[in-house]
Amino acid sequence: MYPVLFHIGALLIPSYGALAAAGVLLTLVLAQRTARLAGISPSQVWNVCIVALFAALVGSRLLLAALNWGELLRHPLWIFGLATIHSPVLAVAGVMMGAVAGLFYMGRERMPWGATLDALAPPLVVGLACEQWGALLAGAGYGTETSVGWGIIYTDPLAQRWSGTPLGVPLHPVQAYAAVGYMLLAVLLLTRLRARRRPGDVAGMALMGLGVVVYITELWRDPEGRGEVFHGALDGPQVAAVALVIVGALLLRERKAETVPDQVEAAHD
Repeated sequence: MYPVLFHIGALLIPSYGALAAAGVLLTLVLAQRTARLAGISPSQVWNVCIVALFAALVGSRLLLAALNWGELLRHPLWIFGLATIHSPVLAVAGVMMGAVAGLFYMGRERMPWGATLDALAPPLVVGLACEQWGALLAGAGYGTETSVGWGIIYTDPLAQRWSGTPLGVPLHPVQAYAAVGYMLLAVLLLTRLRARRRPGDVAGMALMGLGVVVYITELWRDPEGRGEVFHGALDGPQVAAVALVIVGALLLRERKAETVPDQVEAAHD
């Protein structure tokens, strides 16, 4: 595929970084619309996104640098290549850091938890879909070998250098499977946002849907670097997927005296 999207002179623009950045921008723009649908302040939702994004990006890159400090000291210019590296461990760490920072901001500003999470859920799922399209182009998070007719073959040495992608063999386009799953989930969440019964319902559906997509697509992902649980019966992302489904189910459980506020319609004005 195409680990480098295009060149600007001697500067390489990685496909993964470019598509991930596009996903972030799309998330920020869409969140302004979903905030109004959820009846909360778009400016506060914007601030939550920026705080979470900054914490995720900076935190995951600092963690990567700390884990490779010796190599960084020997090759200081390697710091400029950090954006090309895609790792499940870094992805999880970044998501956790971003989530903690975002929740801290929400608590400090006394934002309504359920409505805010409902507004954030569809845009974040759209952003994940963009990230997976970037991973497909770059060869990151690649699939297992396959004989199906729609298998993809990577030939660019940069895909192997940056992501360890096998070259010259057909692989399941598992990143595309995940991206399509996320896109369908985002459409479902957007249609349910206006009609939700209680604050937190859309967020609960998002967590459960994400868990299902991650669990299923992991069946076709190469297990290298993803961890083994229960003697290989599950991998790390699948364990996280089960946790997402459980948390989502808890959000969807019946809650007393919680209804969608009447001010939602006023937010459209």
